[in-house]
Amino acid sequence: MSTNHTAVKFDAEVTKEGKIELSVPFPAGARVVVFVIDNADENSADVLSAAQSSLGFWNNPYDDEDWNNA
Repeated sequence: MSTNHTAVKFDAEVTKEGKIELSVPFPAGARVVVFVIDNADENSADVLSAAQSSLGFWNNPYDDEDWNNA
């Protein structure tokens, strides 16, 4: 199964209540996955880059065969 993912990046400030509010370019009812990374972490650039990259690398029959039989 091949799935295309669209990554978007937002800079947001956490409110006193510990919440953030975003307007996203997806229709109402769309299912999304959210990664929240503390911007103060100096290693967050690597994690953010990985989160925004394509998952196509993992979508191949060799990987599926190895992991499905692990």
